[in-house]
Amino acid sequence: MVTEVPTATHWGRYMIRGDSGGGIQVLDHPKDPSPSAIGQNFVTALNHPARIARPAIRAGWLKHGPRLGQNRRGEEEFVELPWDEALDIAAAEIDRVRREHGNQAIYAGSYGWASAGRFHHAQSQVHRFLNMAGGYVRSVNAYSYAAAEVILPRIVASLRQVSVDSTSWATIAAETELAVLFGGWPLKNAQVNSGGIGTHTTRDWMDKAARRGMRTVLIAPMRDDAAEELGAEWIAIRPNTDTALMLGLAHVLIAEGRADRDFLHRYTVGFERLEAYVLGRVDGVAKTPDWAYAITGIPAERIADLARQMAASRTLVSLSWSLQRADHGEQPYWAGVALAAMLGGIGRPGEGFACGLSAMHGVGNPGTQMSFASLSQAVNPVASFIPVARVTEMLENPGGRFTYDGRELTYPDIRLVYWAGGNPFHHHQDLNRLARAWNRPETVIANEIWWNPLARRADIVFPATTVLERNDIAASAMDGWIMAMHKAVQPVGEARNDHDVFAGMAERLGFAERFTEGRSEMEWLRHFYDVARQRVARSGQEWPDFERFWREGEIELPSQTEQRTLLADFRADPAAHPLQTPSGRIELFSEQIAALNLPDCPGHPVWIEPREWLGAEAAARHPLHLLSNQPRSRLHSQMDLGRTSTDSKIQGREPMRIHPADASARGILDGMVVRLFNDRGACLAGAILDDRLMPGVVQLATGAWWDPDPALDGLDRHGNPNVLTYDAGTSGLGQGPSAHSCLVEVEPWQGPIPPVAAFDPPRFLRRDDI
Repeated sequence: MVTEVPTATHWGRYMIRGDSGGGIQVLDHPKDPSPSAIGQNFVTALNHPARIARPAIRAGWLKHGPRLGQNRRGEEEFVELPWDEALDIAAAEIDRVRREHGNQAIYAGSYGWASAGRFHHAQSQVHRFLNMAGGYVRSVNAYSYAAAEVILPRIVASLRQVSVDSTSWATIAAETELAVLFGGWPLKNAQVNSGGIGTHTTRDWMDKAARRGMRTVLIAPMRDDAAEELGAEWIAIRPNTDTALMLGLAHVLIAEGRADRDFLHRYTVGFERLEAYVLGRVDGVAKTPDWAYAITGIPAERIADLARQMAASRTLVSLSWSLQRADHGEQPYWAGVALAAMLGGIGRPGEGFACGLSAMHGVGNPGTQMSFASLSQAVNPVASFIPVARVTEMLENPGGRFTYDGRELTYPDIRLVYWAGGNPFHHHQDLNRLARAWNRPETVIANEIWWNPLARRADIVFPATTVLERNDIAASAMDGWIMAMHKAVQPVGEARNDHDVFAGMAERLGFAERFTEGRSEMEWLRHFYDVARQRVARSGQEWPDFERFWREGEIELPSQTEQRTLLADFRADPAAHPLQTPSGRIELFSEQIAALNLPDCPGHPVWIEPREWLGAEAAARHPLHLLSNQPRSRLHSQMDLGRTSTDSKIQGREPMRIHPADASARGILDGMVVRLFNDRGACLAGAILDDRLMPGVVQLATGAWWDPDPALDGLDRHGNPNVLTYDAGTSGLGQGPSAHSCLVEVEPWQGPIPPVAAFDPPRFLRRDDI
């Protein structure tokens, strides 16, 4: 029998056609004008041999019990156990740790991208469970934009406000004369959106803006970070030097009397301090276009001309998330806001600044700003937390001190890690260092779908379902659709929903009724829907009853006006609509930040040389700058074993792009397997020669499952760039990841090419054999 049901993902909605034999087809939704090919990954990933079929426990842990710092995670076999026994063991271990060490010894890792569903949301489920079990050490911020999350509220507004209230694509298409894209508008990133996508529209908006006559200048190391529809002028810039360029532009505006001093006087504080720095009165170095040229590689005449064009046009300064994932990542965001303030257009239609346009689909959408119901995570009694990208330091240095957002904090002593929804061996930097630190906790528990690098490095592994094996509802306030996610196939093997896994442990720990509230899966969905339906009824919207919604599969919500301008109310009346900064205005100099006396984040935006960039001494040994951006063929590392992802590989390796001149100098040919290396590690990749990169830059997307070869000194056979990236906080303020500050060398691989084993399941032992 053939069935066809709707589902929704972070990269779009689809119809899933299944047959009685377990095979599926993924059909694009007829209302989506630009569907994402990522959905096709389900076809081969769903029943892949790497699916986790039964609960499993690492053999060494099962034999010896929990040990501190003496584990061999990632090297050992597993033993499969019945569900009841595995749940008994896991619940007893959680109970032991909280009794012996307290709940502050439990760290819960997760990420919100595991599912677009509102109920089967792994992050909410694991946090709800551990909060009810007495709490856990949490993480704050996100790998994508951690530095921005910390710096923006101190100088202008929260990242959430800047994103949700971002100047809309409709306004840009109608009003912007010149869009200056620091880092770009990559369409590949706009194919995803947290909470789901009803229709992909970003390309259409860019096309409308270009046809209306908007000029676009792309400032980035890669030309294809702006869609072809834009017809953008490409100004190639050395990676990590955007702040220097912005200061050079600011110098022209100030020196030529083009800065809007009326705006600066009324809406900002601290301009005189920044002006003194730009003109060289502070350090004796004027930040002229010639000064900026020596750092950025952009000719001084082009810098000066761009500054004049920006001052003479309705200009939008666009800042990509990628800018702040680098050493001193707070600085380009602060400098970008300052540059927009000098132009005087903040709060006017089509002008000012934007953060994260095209970083994901929802930013700039008309949206609905409707808050759909979600699973309560309860209250966490544990106060300890870490910035999300500091997990390795936490494991390495229990009791160590660190600074974050104006506070001095202490790393907790973690004995148990529980991970559900996410893969730290994708997100984190310097994976070899993380792997060493990962062996320190006594126990690691993971709910996972496939035997990915996280599952391979856990002690207790529970098999989880995919979105196609359960029912749910997708809803995103920044998209405008409510979408039913129907169960399309039966779970593979003995996989269970995360909620059921946690309910089983909650029963053993004595709070099952509080955790489940006595609701089944469909009862939870009906509850969420009814709560949301009542909320929107108060604003005059009428939704169908749950049965009709579930049958029809979707609701398109009435959007807010398409015309939206960031900080328009503040511009109209700054006294009536002050910002949530200490002064109520845009802070070009922050007294609070200056008082922290942080050497890597002073009181106004500055140029600070990164640890690793093309102007560093280290470039003599590792002369190529590695950019590890988001992939086109998957979301992060999800379903790397799916067919869209694997079809993009070269000889089974993740593709690496390199400029033809750099390739020729190294004897690298198109399609060749190459070795990327630095002092932190090495990986193999498949070379693509591409002149859309500037010379001196190579690009290797994140997300290839880490596949170290013990016979080759840990060489990653598959192409994960995070064996190469530097693991340090952006600054003592934001402590975000600095992955884009990374120097490498590349050479042809010599000798036999080792087979990729990333998608092979681990070896299993019988319990009697350990």
